[in-house]
Amino acid sequence: MNKRFSKVFVGTNHKMYKTNKQTLDYLRALEELTADIPRSQLELFVLPPYVALADACRQVDQSLITIGAQNMHWEEQGQFTGEISPIMLQDVGVSLVMIGHAERRQIFGETDEMVNRRVLASLRHGFQTLVCVGETADDKRYGTSHERLAQQIKIALHNVTQEAWKQIWVAYEPVWAIGDHGEEADPVYVNQMHAHIRETLAHSFGYNQDVPVLYGGSVNLTNASELNIQPEVDGLFIGRAAWDVDNFNKIIRSILA
Repeated sequence: MNKRFSKVFVGTNHKMYKTNKQTLDYLRALEELTADIPRSQLELFVLPPYVALADACRQVDQSLITIGAQNMHWEEQGQFTGEISPIMLQDVGVSLVMIGHAERRQIFGETDEMVNRRVLASLRHGFQTLVCVGETADDKRYGTSHERLAQQIKIALHNVTQEAWKQIWVAYEPVWAIGDHGEEADPVYVNQMHAHIRETLAHSFGYNQDVPVLYGGSVNLTNASELNIQPEVDGLFIGRAAWDVDNFNKIIRSILA
């Protein structure tokens, strides 16, 4: 088990995959497959597509599986066609919001400032807030990974109040390690980057020990345990390897073992 927490944090983001029915079938199966695992040992979360959130929140026991949204606008209402507001997510029963995923930053042009506005809105509305950070392949090549992560963290968490820190989780997802052509990261490298994230939190905000830092990026059944045993890794944020519910169950049990 990890040093800072009595439980391991494990989750998955379904991105733009799975219909409403597919999502509900997946969640019911995941709930059944993992029901025997004490939640004192496991914090399990799933981020389905928006169209499945309402039914998922109604039909899933969130004491067993926390349901989260993949993104959220910072305004409660307004002329923002296609966006989803905090009060809409509250209304359907969402508990967790992910902010700043690399695909939102790269494909949809989200800036660090926009990420900060979303983070502060999420915290104001009481959501557990999963903040994603990660360097690109060019950052890694040119040796600027530490600077990139520090910038993302300092801006994303700017003006977070002391009482809101308990609502923050951080996911380290190097851009070069995610997606169809992502590369598996060396667990030692992952541990070093997590340590840097904690140092940045401590130096910039004076706060880091109670913030879970999860790793995501080409995590699979083969490498999950080795990644999770790293002393600075508090859990895993898993992509396509978790989209098959039986395989996800196997990964969870390999971690806990």
